[in-house]
Amino acid sequence: MVTAHSLPEGFTEIEVFAIGTALLVEALLGFCLNGLTIISFRKIKELRTPSNLLVLSIALADCGICINAFIAAFSSFLRYWPYGSDGCQIHGFHGFLTALASISSSAAVAWDRYHHYCTRSRLQWSTAASMMVFAWLFAAFWSIMPLLGWGEYNYEPLRTCCTLDYSKGDRNYVTFLFALSTFNFMIPGFIMMTAYQSIHQKFRKTGHFKFNTGLPLKTLVICWGPYCLLCSYAAVENVMFIPPKYRMIPALIAKTVPTVDAFVYALGNENYRGGIWQFLTGQKMEKAEVDNKTK
Repeated sequence: MVTAHSLPEGFTEIEVFAIGTALLVEALLGFCLNGLTIISFRKIKELRTPSNLLVLSIALADCGICINAFIAAFSSFLRYWPYGSDGCQIHGFHGFLTALASISSSAAVAWDRYHHYCTRSRLQWSTAASMMVFAWLFAAFWSIMPLLGWGEYNYEPLRTCCTLDYSKGDRNYVTFLFALSTFNFMIPGFIMMTAYQSIHQKFRKTGHFKFNTGLPLKTLVICWGPYCLLCSYAAVENVMFIPPKYRMIPALIAKTVPTVDAFVYALGNENYRGGIWQFLTGQKMEKAEVDNKTK
């Protein structure tokens, strides 16, 4: 016998279904594109370069975001969170871990691109592996803090998924948010901004624009900005007056990151795109400077 669960407070039947559908579509599309990125790296020898290892790190993190979204979509269709309070803590930790790892890895790619195009230095395997490990360990450190009492994971407004609890806005939350946003949004954003500005100036001098230098930073700001803005506003004002359905919008926007990242860092990379094409069709890539000339 199936138990009928009431609708989450502040949501209509169509709104719950729409959010669940949006989460499912975002998860499926992002997982397929980033899964293709990961498999292509594994199968195509020409793609296995130190620089592309950082692209792989983004894809792995984004696949994790998609898995998190899958769980949220399933719960949304059920109308309730079926995994209990412990499951909520794990879901919140997993969501933060993969999100922060994705942001840190994006900053690492920017750092690598800056050195490749502006200083002509090549990334070594040891350096790339160290950067990847650091990005994940750094993300794990900040993600585990709410489990230890600095910050807190709790249900999102729909109550079918879990994230950082911004409903209290107390000192514990404010101090954690300030440190979190500084080290995981502002600093990575600054690295990306300065790196891509330098690359843009280099491209303008040579007259050869090998990729859109403004797109990575715009992706960071557009996808994560609304969520960061909501959390930051909660540090100074009570956000509970905002209807729950509107507070879900920043989370839905953030879940588009995996799909957008796949187009920016893999499909938007001529060398990587050629490797994906080779994996899908079996057609050998033309000779390319696999050390990311077209990166």
